Amino acid sequence: QVQLVESGGGMVQPGGSLRLSCVASRSILNFNVMGWYRQAPGKQRELVATISNGGSTNYADSMKGRFTISRDSAKNTIYLQIENLNAEDTAVYTCQGQVRALNPKYDRIYWGTGTLVTVSS
Repeated sequence: QVQLVESGGGMVQPGGSLRLSCVASRSILNFNVMGWYRQAPGKQRELVATISNGGSTNYADSMKGRFTISRDSAKNTIYLQIENLNAEDTAVYTCQGQVRALNPKYDRIYWGTGTLVTVSS
């Protein structure tokens, strides 16, 4: 059973920062790619950032600048550093791991249950 557990969310003032963590029950290098998504109240889930097992990172265009994805393979953990939080960042942030196959039919996607970030004064 693959388990992804997020932590680090909470309430923060506008302009503050947070570092979210996602701990996997297996080596994160066993995932082809891992990423962070978020879903704000009343909105669709959106991609924040991804990191491949080779360490390459990608960000959604709207996330570039204030968001940084990183990893610590020894701790089976990926991180999301968020700077200068604003109310629009209020969302449930969820960790995802993907195991890809040559035939996409056999791809596997794993999700954590999320950690809530609330930005409010």
